[in-house]
Amino acid sequence: MSLHPPKPIFLFGGRTRGRTITHDPLLDAAFAASGVARPAVAYIGAASGDDHAFFMMLKQRFISSGARSVTLAATVPPEADIGTAREIIADADVVFLSGGDVDAGMRVIRERKLHAFLVDLHRRGTLFMGMSAGSIMLAKQWVRWPEDGGEDEAELFDCLGIAPVYCDMHAEEDGWEELKALLKKLRHDALGYGVPSGGGMIVHPDGEVEALGLPVHRIHRTGATLHTLKPLAPARNTVR
Repeated sequence: MSLHPPKPIFLFGGRTRGRTITHDPLLDAAFAASGVARPAVAYIGAASGDDHAFFMMLKQRFISSGARSVTLAATVPPEADIGTAREIIADADVVFLSGGDVDAGMRVIRERKLHAFLVDLHRRGTLFMGMSAGSIMLAKQWVRWPEDGGEDEAELFDCLGIAPVYCDMHAEEDGWEELKALLKKLRHDALGYGVPSGGGMIVHPDGEVEALGLPVHRIHRTGATLHTLKPLAPARNTVR
């Protein structure tokens, strides 16, 4: 278990737009920030039902990008040994949350009593990164709808809050409708971030947000009005 100041949180949009499996500059940036030359990665597949094919695909990508090992910390099956999962996660240099379904993933985290454990690991200096739904799980809140419910019936639910932001991933084609629904449900002014397919963003320990690879969309709620701001441009040279 790390005993260092909190590290940046890396939120990837997913749908990688053809980046090769042998070179992913976004992963390069995340692994470099871990402070370990070849980091051990713990894979949490709560949002994807611990899907084996998805795990194996990402394991290969992580190894090709410099990870020393990638170990599934199984949490979803009823027979999953949560003690073993905790050990895998605690011993890792990097903790990754997979894509899938945000609501389902957070339900597993709550039922397995992992929320406070993961937050504490972040505070102690373990690097966290997510992809798609996993990125949203690392953020503050998300929104769900009852079956056949309209926008007015949307309800907020808490996520891990490790990254103190509101965000959505790879939803540029629908104009970030779910992110807008979330912002409308809040009772205060807030800034929402939309990470496009193939892009990412870094949330630094001081709260500063940095676009990675591609510009990050921004929507600001002021009062009851939503305003689209100029996208946040990447500050570093991340060749795609």
